[in-house]
Amino acid sequence: MTHSEENYLKAIYHLTTNTNADVSTNSIAETMETKASSVTDMLKKLAEKDLVNYKRYQGVSLTDKGRMAAKMIVRKHRLWEVFLVEKLDFSWDEVHDIAEQLEHIKSEKLINKLDDFLGNPTEDPHGDPIPDAQGQIQKIEKQLLSELIIGQTGICVGVKDTSSEFLKYLDKQEISLGSQIEFLDKEQFDLSLKIKVDSKILSISNKIASNIFIKLN
Repeated sequence: MTHSEENYLKAIYHLTTNTNADVSTNSIAETMETKASSVTDMLKKLAEKDLVNYKRYQGVSLTDKGRMAAKMIVRKHRLWEVFLVEKLDFSWDEVHDIAEQLEHIKSEKLINKLDDFLGNPTEDPHGDPIPDAQGQIQKIEKQLLSELIIGQTGICVGVKDTSSEFLKYLDKQEISLGSQIEFLDKEQFDLSLKIKVDSKILSISNKIASNIFIKLN
C-alpha cells in the first residue's frame, strides 16, 4: 500500500469514527486538501483492493479489511507520538507532523516491540485511544468541558483540536492531560466559562471549552 493510499484510509476512518453513515467525496477532498476528482480516482483504487465500499454519488465506507488497515496506521501514529513525548521529550504540540512520517513504517514487529517498550499505552499524548495489535480500542467515558454543569469536576483526558496553536495555548494556561478542572460559572453573554484548574482560576471561551475532553470525577 502506498503512503497516499494509507493517508486516504486514515482520513476516511477519522471521518467515520463517530457515525455509521457513508462519507462524501467532498468531505474527503476537504480533509485531504485536494480536488474531488483526485479523491474519486483514489477511491476506485482502494475499492479494487477491497479496502472501501464505493459507489459513485453514494459516498464511501471502509470494508472490514480497510478499517483494520486504517486502525493499524492510527496505532502506529499514536504509538510514535507517545514515544516522542515520553522518551525523547518532545512537547505534545510538536509530535503530530513527525508521527505523520513515522506512521508509514511497514514493520509490524517493530511496532509491536515499540508498544511493549512503552508499556502498552492505551492513549496518545492528546488523549486519543490507541488500537491494540488486534485493532481493539479501549473506550474512555468523556465529555466536552462545554457540556458540563456548573459545579461538576473532572480530569482533562484529551483534546478535540490537536493543532499546534491550540496545544500551545493550553500550555500557557497550564492545562494538560491529568489536570483537575472544576466548572465554576458560565457567562450568558458570550457563554465563556470560569473554571478552576488545579488551584488556578481561569476564564476561557466556549470555543476553548468545546475542545477539551473531561472525565467526570
